Amino acid sequence: MNTENTKAQMRKGILEFCILSLIDQKEMYVSDLIDELKKGKLDVVEGTLYPLLTRLKNAEFLSYRWEESTGGPPRKYYQITDKGKLFLAELLNTWNELTNSVNQITQKTIN
Repeated sequence: MNTENTKAQMRKGILEFCILSLIDQKEMYVSDLIDELKKGKLDVVEGTLYPLLTRLKNAEFLSYRWEESTGGPPRKYYQITDKGKLFLAELLNTWNELTNSVNQITQKTIN
């Protein structure tokens, strides 16, 4: 079994949670999101991010606004909606439950 594939699948599973968490802190442009995700050791390319942002927007978890750019085309800045904040809160609860469960199981395995 390839551990790299497993790690990639685990990262993809939490990417939506991380994106909503970042945009909840402040509205963001795609390159800002990519930079922040890289800081957190989650390397993501635009080809992965755009479909995910579109899906979150279509679910009404995100909205966006256009802003003119002095150095190129207009930029799309994403904001979290009230519905997105509720969904993020559910994801945070699920994340906390999941990490607690995994920690309990893996600590028993390690010890």
